[in-house]
Amino acid sequence: MKKILIAAYAGALTTAASASDTPQDYTHVLPLTTSAKQGVLQLRLPKDVYLHARSPMLDDLRVFDASGTPQPFALRTPSFATRVSHSDRSLTIFPLMSTAGAASKMDLDVSTSTDGRLLSVKLKPEAGASTAQPQLAALVLDLGKDAATKPIDALRFTLPAGVQEYSAQVWLETSNDMKRWDTVGAAELNWLVNKDAQTLANDRLAFDARSFHYARLSWRSGTPVQFAGIIAEQPTETSTAPAGEQLVIPAATGKQPQDLVYATPPAIAPATAGLQFSETNVVLAGTLGVYRELPARQVGQGATWRFDPLVSSTFYRIMQDDQTRSSGDLDVPPVHATQWVLRTNAAATVKPALRLNWPPATLVFLASGNGPYTLAVGRERAVPAVRELSQVAPGFSDSELQKLEQVSAGAATQQQGSGAQDASAALEAATAAQRRLIALWGVLLLGVAVLGFMVWRLVRPSRSSPPAS
Repeated sequence: MKKILIAAYAGALTTAASASDTPQDYTHVLPLTTSAKQGVLQLRLPKDVYLHARSPMLDDLRVFDASGTPQPFALRTPSFATRVSHSDRSLTIFPLMSTAGAASKMDLDVSTSTDGRLLSVKLKPEAGASTAQPQLAALVLDLGKDAATKPIDALRFTLPAGVQEYSAQVWLETSNDMKRWDTVGAAELNWLVNKDAQTLANDRLAFDARSFHYARLSWRSGTPVQFAGIIAEQPTETSTAPAGEQLVIPAATGKQPQDLVYATPPAIAPATAGLQFSETNVVLAGTLGVYRELPARQVGQGATWRFDPLVSSTFYRIMQDDQTRSSGDLDVPPVHATQWVLRTNAAATVKPALRLNWPPATLVFLASGNGPYTLAVGRERAVPAVRELSQVAPGFSDSELQKLEQVSAGAATQQQGSGAQDASAALEAATAAQRRLIALWGVLLLGVAVLGFMVWRLVRPSRSSPPAS
């Protein structure tokens, strides 16, 4: 009997574990479209995936090809997008004149103010210098006293009036004290004009961003000119958070009179949360959190629930001077929960909706089958299929991953009468069978205990009776 029960129990587990894995086994499918044939593609997971997923970690997410074969995929956390913009910074130009052409040592005679601003700068006269007319040998640039704290990564030049075509190689040196100079870079500057009076210009000298107070330009080829203007370009990096999704959830009665609960899809781990009031002129102090189920302390007792607070604030929506003032969203821990809870000091007279915002993950998959491809989601107790990124796109750098072709997903379609319901029913049946087996084992053990007690009662008098004379 015992062997039969064990075999039945193992068979129930095998039935649950050997369920098929096809698009028909999932409650919702989304068609994927792509314009090109690439080996590795990416998809920003749509909102429908999070609404219909049954697993907090998206274990029930799949990508299938046209024949229903699962495709390898990985999930990436979206990163902040960095954008570099430039602002112009004006500077002061001081020409260095020399009778000997391009000066080799560049010994400077400098006059500065108390704050380091250049008042005048010129080349020191060399012994036996010619009495010829001085010519432009170099340019010294003063970027201002606060330049040392703001990096520069390029200089942009404007030709003097009347000059349309020009070509030269310019070298750049920088310094903060006019004594020690560092060579930073060089550029070929060109302005070319065609017969239609169109100008092709290469007017920038770019280099790695650095901070400096003074700069010196010298010519290695071409005729030195007094540029009409030189602009320093200051780079500024701005980080932009990836676009997120939002879900507004209506309130329901909680386990305590002062609680409001919000049924939340388990796959959503919000980054921010806030309350959305339909009433005006309302202020509500409360704490957002989740319920945690605690195991029973004694046999026969039911489970108990504990409220775990996450963030407290005063939420409001007030009308003042024909303008609406409302509380914004709060940063919250990214918790997966099937219910979020708002607990107030007393039972609330209003029932605000809960607004959750989260950054959707990016799915990267290997298109190893035949299109079109399908995204499937929604299955109880699904085995996770997500892989490491190195197993889906080996050798791809971060920049290459960000440039992967974006796949578009259509609207989610619910599969009526699909195998997902049958699989769920089979799993529920297997669970029920396990429970029946456990109950049967309990009855069997109880029967063995009763039988042992009866045998003990029968044997005990025979041992205690006196021996016959």
